[in-house]
Amino acid sequence: QVQLVESGGGLVQAGGSLRITCAASGRDFSTYVMAWFRQTTGKEREFVAAISWSGGTTYYADSVKGRFTISRDNAKNTVYLQMNNLKPEDTAVYYCAASRNGLSRVEANFRSWGQGTHVTVSS
Repeated sequence: QVQLVESGGGLVQAGGSLRITCAASGRDFSTYVMAWFRQTTGKEREFVAAISWSGGTTYYADSVKGRFTISRDNAKNTVYLQMNNLKPEDTAVYYCAASRNGLSRVEANFRSWGQGTHVTVSS
């Protein structure tokens, strides 16, 4: 099982960009599907983006498609989420997650989670 640590969150103005990072430790990172989810206070955690073990296939939530890009560097055991044209509704705690169940948007398929990084977008 991998251990995940997110970083790179912060405060950004609407229209700005931010890249958040998830560093993984443990064995066989390259065999895991990786994903980002987010959660705001009082709401359910929601899917943002996922990437296959090779990086060749990605999924996005409709709300971020065209603005966010998920990528990974298996040599560095790291996954990234580049967020452009940020909107106030993107404000949330962003969580990194790992799965061996195949590429998915379903939270229950992801067994390893980080502690989250806060992203705040001001209007």
